[in-house]
Amino acid sequence: MNILLVEDDLLAAAGLKHSLEQQGLAVAVALSAPSAQQMLTTASYTAVLLKADLPNQSGFGLCRFIRQHHDKLSVLMFTANPSTDYKLQGFEAGTDDYLVRPFEFGELLARLRALHRRYPAAGPAENVLKVADLELYGRSRIVKRGDKRIDLTGRELALLEYFMHNQGRAVTRQEIVQQVWDLAFDTGTNVVDVYVNYLRKKVDKNFTPKLIHTLNGIGYILEDRAA
Repeated sequence: MNILLVEDDLLAAAGLKHSLEQQGLAVAVALSAPSAQQMLTTASYTAVLLKADLPNQSGFGLCRFIRQHHDKLSVLMFTANPSTDYKLQGFEAGTDDYLVRPFEFGELLARLRALHRRYPAAGPAENVLKVADLELYGRSRIVKRGDKRIDLTGRELALLEYFMHNQGRAVTRQEIVQQVWDLAFDTGTNVVDVYVNYLRKKVDKNFTPKLIHTLNGIGYILEDRAA
């Protein structure tokens, strides 16, 4: 794995870089969001390990930049801020996973490796979920609409998988937050709507029939209404 570590504390960055390299990972360090953006244009990375609380909330801004310009790249954000609102800002910005400091190094390593397994080596797919011509392959985590492969972030993939496991059933925003984000529901957040919009743009926008439907006052439902 080739990791881009974005951390503005030089000593902390050096320590984390050393620990990751001891586990066989290649690590490049950016000390600011602008430096990270530049490095992303000149090298290829497996994942970005991103400090959320960079100056001027630039950690969230960098995450949004990655989603706009390097959408296939996995992002794991970390922060010392334990609040749910801060965590939701990270998910709304597009992070795939999130850790609160202090964390065990073993957990960080496990989460990075789990993100890397999102696109494993080719092999036979298992447990294919299918709605109309939309398919999600359980083992390889490949998503297709017709003959077109669709690239999703880890969180988008988790959301789609939840919808497909519940196809034909109305699911509330509260259920989605609890099952996909493993968080208590906060009525002040629109993180579900943001990610449903991301997902629609990828799996519905240029396809027929539309599969993700809004149920006013309830939530969403994934179903083929043309069937």
